[in-house]
Amino acid sequence: MNAIYRRELKSHFQSMTGYVFIAFMVLFIGIYFMAYNMMSGYPYFSYTLSGMVTIIMIGIPVLTMRSFADDRKTKTDQLLLTAPVTVTKMVLGKYFSMVTVFLVPVLLTSVCPLIIKMNGTAYLKVDYASMLAFFLLGCVYIAIGMFISSLTESQIIAAVGTFGVILLLLLWPNLVGFLPVRASGSAIGFIILWTLVVFVVHRMTSHNLLASVLEMVGVLAIVGIFFMKRSLLDRALVNLLEKISITQVLQNFTSHYIFDLGGLISYISVIFLLIFLTEQSIEKRRWS
Repeated sequence: MNAIYRRELKSHFQSMTGYVFIAFMVLFIGIYFMAYNMMSGYPYFSYTLSGMVTIIMIGIPVLTMRSFADDRKTKTDQLLLTAPVTVTKMVLGKYFSMVTVFLVPVLLTSVCPLIIKMNGTAYLKVDYASMLAFFLLGCVYIAIGMFISSLTESQIIAAVGTFGVILLLLLWPNLVGFLPVRASGSAIGFIILWTLVVFVVHRMTSHNLLASVLEMVGVLAIVGIFFMKRSLLDRALVNLLEKISITQVLQNFTSHYIFDLGGLISYISVIFLLIFLTEQSIEKRRWS
């Protein structure tokens, strides 16, 4: 894993992607910091980090788009797949190299709360807790981008797909309000969600029978609940999807000044899940 980590980290800077990403992040953090904290006198650096959520939506896809797509296009992935290293170590090596690049601008801007402290009142605990949440949110986005990159050989598709997913997650709290709250609407929504889950399983396993059985069992279960206990589905879809608000965890830190330990654990859980899905995607190609 260390060899892959060093190779990938070196490639980020040889291709200038790492330098551009770091400069991009530091530039916009500096702009927000000057506008909010220095010129407007706002004492919380966490407010600057909340504004950066939309900026990393642009930067992360550029960082992750070539993680697997480039190897797949140039066929160098065959060397990795036949190397005496497990898929898990290969995926982790690539992932940690991108996390390291993302960590650099976070560490560089960690002096900003201290600058605020030198010029007046500062809330260091809130600011550094928010930086931790911001870093883990970035790690989630990197895991999303890496997984999408493992599904295609086109860097453009990987970047656009990652951007689209992150944008969807950013708008998620507002989009949930448009979902139906009646039992019938919830049932249809659950069937669509289950079909998407089965589609992912089929893409990872290429097992038609398994996918068909899962789809039939899931649909029959949802329809059965609808006819036998309809009240269970009232607002059920909205209540479920409201809990999948990735950015709300960061907002708890930056806007409500709450140390959301459960939210941090959910970030870590999502990261592990996406790394596992990436492993399965690569494993499928390894044996196909």
